[in-house]
Amino acid sequence: MLRNFRWRQIPALILAAFLIGAAFDAGAKVVDGAWPGAASNDQVLAEGRASSAPTGATAAASVPDIASIAEKARPAVVWIETTSHTGGGPDLPFMDDPLFRQFFGSVPMPQQVQHGLGSGVLIDSNGIILTNQHVIDGADEISVKVMDRSQPFPARVLGQDRSLDLAVLKIDGHGLPTLPLGDSDKMRVGDWVVAVGNPLGLDHTVTVGVLSAKGRSLDASGRHYDVLLQTDAAINPGNSGGPLLNLKGEVIGINTAVSSQGQGLGFAIPINTVKTVLSQLESGANIQQAWLGVGISDMTADYAKVLHTPVTEGALVVQVYPNSPAERAGLHQFDVITAVNGTPVKSANDLVAAVHKLRVGSSATVQFYRGAEKMTVTAVLEAMPQQGD
Repeated sequence: MLRNFRWRQIPALILAAFLIGAAFDAGAKVVDGAWPGAASNDQVLAEGRASSAPTGATAAASVPDIASIAEKARPAVVWIETTSHTGGGPDLPFMDDPLFRQFFGSVPMPQQVQHGLGSGVLIDSNGIILTNQHVIDGADEISVKVMDRSQPFPARVLGQDRSLDLAVLKIDGHGLPTLPLGDSDKMRVGDWVVAVGNPLGLDHTVTVGVLSAKGRSLDASGRHYDVLLQTDAAINPGNSGGPLLNLKGEVIGINTAVSSQGQGLGFAIPINTVKTVLSQLESGANIQQAWLGVGISDMTADYAKVLHTPVTEGALVVQVYPNSPAERAGLHQFDVITAVNGTPVKSANDLVAAVHKLRVGSSATVQFYRGAEKMTVTAVLEAMPQQGD
């Protein structure tokens, strides 16, 4: 090789080596980001992430600030403990035998003590608490624990409504944290919701989900519920009476029941239903709810297509209960109720509110559509039947 080497090629080789080195150096500078105007690896990655992520308000709207909602809500959610005594229990049959009593006298059975646990929400700084009626049903003693208070408060029942499963309690407090009441009618299926309560004794637990449906009917624990909100936010025993919140931190429902047949099926009483009786409960009035006797749901445009009816708003009758005022008046399943006594009914909750304003024994003129035909019937309202009726 050296034999063919020409010394006059040395300047050319030196120049080539210099150019190759410059190229290497330039390449290194591009990789390192030192090349004028070039972006670093970190910058490139950041730009890639930014281009694929939502921007501005879209990103903020898609990720709700649950932590801030929970921080404000938790202090207003209370822990309710109840104690009930079942007096002595029934005597055994042989204890009534005269010979037994002659030798042993009357032998009382031991008293049984039962404890219950639930949740509630403070709606007034002077100690007004909203909860479920089944949380305090039959209780001899009610104790309320408030976050950051060292001692529990004894509570008394101001008013209760078994048919709606609502109760209002009072504790002697001042300056207590509260939560505002929202508007459940404005909630849309798919909206974010937050549940706060004391499930299984785990105090002030926060769970998150969406509003799965509106206007659900449910039979649970010997009670019938109409126009419930359905949510997949985790609700368990002990959550009963706690609030279901919107993203403004407003109470839009009172958590009340779960499905025993599936997961992710929790139910809450709409706060607009609560508002129809809240003042009566606070005043301690004896509430006897009027009852029409239908299971209902919100009417939609999709239902209208199936039922061949021109109305897209109202209360869709999904069930007519036997021996009810509705059955006697001639209402049928899949009728769409649009007015009661001339008051428009645009949703299932509207029908509940309209009936609750009427008294037991009063007449209700019900306007409805059956398919494309507009009809009117008169129903004489009765008292809401109790368990076992």
